[in-house]
Amino acid sequence: MNIVVVGGGASGLTSAIIAARNGCNVTILEKNSKCCKKLLLTGNGRCNFWNQEMGINYYHSEDISKLKQILDFKKDEVLDFFKSLGVVYKNINGYYYPYSNQSTTIANALINQALKLNVKIITDVLALDIEKVNNEFLVTTNKEVYKADKVIFAVGSKASLKNDNDKLYSLVSKFGHTITEILPSLTKIETDFKYLKDLKGVRSEVTLTLFENNQKIKEEHGEVLFNDTSISGICTFNLSGIVARGLNNNYQEEIRINFIPWFKGTKTDFITWFFDTPNVSNYTIGERLEGFLNYKVVLVLLKILKIKWDTKLSLASKDELFELLVNFKIPLKKVHSIKEAQVVSGGIRLQEINEKTMESLKVKGLFFTGEVLDVDGVCGGYNLGFAWISGLIAGNGVLDD
Repeated sequence: MNIVVVGGGASGLTSAIIAARNGCNVTILEKNSKCCKKLLLTGNGRCNFWNQEMGINYYHSEDISKLKQILDFKKDEVLDFFKSLGVVYKNINGYYYPYSNQSTTIANALINQALKLNVKIITDVLALDIEKVNNEFLVTTNKEVYKADKVIFAVGSKASLKNDNDKLYSLVSKFGHTITEILPSLTKIETDFKYLKDLKGVRSEVTLTLFENNQKIKEEHGEVLFNDTSISGICTFNLSGIVARGLNNNYQEEIRINFIPWFKGTKTDFITWFFDTPNVSNYTIGERLEGFLNYKVVLVLLKILKIKWDTKLSLASKDELFELLVNFKIPLKKVHSIKEAQVVSGGIRLQEINEKTMESLKVKGLFFTGEVLDVDGVCGGYNLGFAWISGLIAGNGVLDD
């Protein structure tokens, strides 16, 4: 059986390896000069490729029930797959990395295994059209036409692309597949918050809570980074897909920051601790706040409170101060573009694929894997996790009649 895999990224190489192990003749068509270009950037080059908590609550999709079936079907086989590639990995608090701490370990293991299985890897080739004629697929590229009994469509998404490929989804939409709206995810969120420039460069461990039309939607804990016009950091990235979808629906989006997530007591407990702890009576409000907050954050809080650094503690508004510390509101304007995002939200509808094989329910012999589907996860190895799982399923699925 001749298989053409369009895309030599994480899911494409995985599906190619499994199909080749199953005895298929496999050809990978990769538009870049080498495979796994995006994979090499994962985790700042360290490649967080898996997470021990592969639960559905870490993902978004229009069809969450079908996505759960896909995740549950092959997730127990992923680590065994990497062992079969010779990859030695480590688990750091549930996050899996190659022991080398280098993404090249994962990329080279995939590529080398594919080559050992006689998978043909053709680079610098762009798929321009896919047709099915008399039960045979014709994949037209900028170089030549490739024939296949079955095609695995593993082209990734438009995220991080410097040069947009308009044919990315139209290649398969002509077969009747529908595409949910493509929006950026895992990216910075922009705001016109008045004091943002005063906070530029600040990194702070906080709890972020997203409110949509004044309704609490989701909470994330981690480090937030303040920039000139935006906020970033993993906890921000994990909320960005929801924000993008909300803003696209003209919802009001707002982040509320708790700068003291480490304080587990009540408001009364905090006020007692902050204002009445022994030996603090001689502190100024600025000195007291600087004991646990970044200097720039203190200055912004004092600006909003309209009090000076050297104001005595007894003169500060206790209720207003506590509210600012645990409920610091930042209105959200937009998310950064798809070209700056790590992944996208949206893609080919899962309703239109067979979750046991990843085969199209509209066109027999056409399979989908990875980012091109309507699936996106939070940071932590979840998006690569879906790539491996969908690749394993498709590589085995091509054997089904």
